[in-house]
Amino acid sequence: MKALLLATLAGGFFLFPAQAAIAAEHEVQISAYKFEPAELTIKRGDTVVWVNREKRVSHSVLFSGSGEESERFFPDEKWSRVFDEPGRYEYGCGPHPEMMGVVIVTD
Repeated sequence: MKALLLATLAGGFFLFPAQAAIAAEHEVQISAYKFEPAELTIKRGDTVVWVNREKRVSHSVLFSGSGEESERFFPDEKWSRVFDEPGRYEYGCGPHPEMMGVVIVTD
């Protein structure tokens, strides 16, 4: 094994395993009773972090398709979710249904 490694290094060949895709983190700001950006396109495996930038109001993230809802989070608090499956994830705020957004997950 050691001889093979030395021969490989001496020959200038380096074997590296295929690099796995690195998941990214995306932020959605909540301010003035809006999600910014309201539409976000990400890749499978990425994380979205919602940050409450309001001064006095709590919010949640409620997905209309599944009914999944975050706990309510207060000013300067965050909530995050990893998106493992491609698709369109429409969401709103539980206590403020006029607030709407969508996460689009691609392969």
